[in-house]
Amino acid sequence: MPRGKPESVPDDGLTTRQRRNRPLLIVHTGPGKGKSTAAFGMALRAWNQGWPVGVFQFVKSAKWRIGEERALRVLGGSGEGGPVAWHKMGEGWSWIQRPGSEDDHAADAREGWAQIKRDLAAETYRFYVLDEFTYPIKWGWLDLDDVVETLTARPGVQHVVVTGRDAPDRLVAAADLVTEMGKVRHPMDAGQKGQRGIEW
Repeated sequence: MPRGKPESVPDDGLTTRQRRNRPLLIVHTGPGKGKSTAAFGMALRAWNQGWPVGVFQFVKSAKWRIGEERALRVLGGSGEGGPVAWHKMGEGWSWIQRPGSEDDHAADAREGWAQIKRDLAAETYRFYVLDEFTYPIKWGWLDLDDVVETLTARPGVQHVVVTGRDAPDRLVAAADLVTEMGKVRHPMDAGQKGQRGIEW
């Protein structure tokens, strides 16, 4: 895509402006680091445009204090840019087992998805980050048909970014933009745990 211009223009009856401003469904997946980080970078751009931003985190613990949350909350309350709302689904669920039953975590995920559906229907936000959203789908806590249908039929001009490993093929096929983060090397391969300023 040289100089930001598309290689071909479809014969879809849309003007250049209409095509350029279509709402996007975006998926960041793959085994590499940076899926959520890239989504939060896009959220910063959305905030700068004055768009309302809604972040929904699905598996990170509510006790985690991640840098992106603090930064976006401060920016959202600054009176500049757009407002930012940050939602954590219960106590969170991680690849590290947490207290509470799987049923509790599944119920939290279902309630989180129900809230997203309400917000999409009401066009509450212009930009959504559904962080680690692929996991409750993969674990069978959410219905894939419902997810794909809801996200592809959303009204208005609402951009949605879904992050997480193992995005289902149907979600990938429905998306307008898909990035697969690949891992070449990671400090954890050498036994190093996550560190401040890098992982959170």
